[in-house]
Amino acid sequence: MDRRRLTQIASGAAFLAVCAVAVLIVVSQAGGGSGGDTELEDVGLVRDELRGVPQDGTVIGDTRTDVMITEYGDLQCPICREFSIRTIPGLIDGVVRERRASLDFRQWVVIGREPHAQSTLAAKAALAAAEQARYWDYVELFYRNQGAEESGYVTDEFLTAIAKGAGVPDIGRWNRDRDDPRWDEVLARADAEAASLGFTGTPSVVVEGPGGRQTLGVPTLEDIEEAVRAVE
Repeated sequence: MDRRRLTQIASGAAFLAVCAVAVLIVVSQAGGGSGGDTELEDVGLVRDELRGVPQDGTVIGDTRTDVMITEYGDLQCPICREFSIRTIPGLIDGVVRERRASLDFRQWVVIGREPHAQSTLAAKAALAAAEQARYWDYVELFYRNQGAEESGYVTDEFLTAIAKGAGVPDIGRWNRDRDDPRWDEVLARADAEAASLGFTGTPSVVVEGPGGRQTLGVPTLEDIEEAVRAVE
């Protein structure tokens, strides 16, 4: 084999190696997978994030605190996913664990054409998990495994996998609770609240306390912490 051929082979191998490294970097930055399937990621991470923090319905933290942080989000929203990953853990480890504020998540279904079928299915599945004190486990694990919006990944199989990964104790009860007609009123109320607050997209946050109310659109952790200090 001549020197030119050996050089071509070496160059090709080097190129493939560079491509492989690039792919690994992209996969790593994306969280290790494409999401939207039943091979769940970050089950243990979410469990650790929420360990020891009480949940009451859709609220996590001590509900006796004077300050309430409320997020309006859609489980299919990719920006909400980033907010969940980058900001929510800091809030839980900070002001929530310190009992300076509690944290609520309102299901504001906005993704897709009305009646927002996939987002509504996801929202009702999370609300059903709240009946067994696993709401935040469900929400956070869903975001960690979110697929491409409106791609059809929100199936019974996917939702059930999230419920099991979130530690919902009674899956049969959860399945029945998903069909409870009262969720339609809950979702309608969240939509009306978001509109009254002037919100135009997800995620949006309102921080309320003795010192007043502050509304924030796609805030950073520092934005929310500052708002908490302002209304305490």
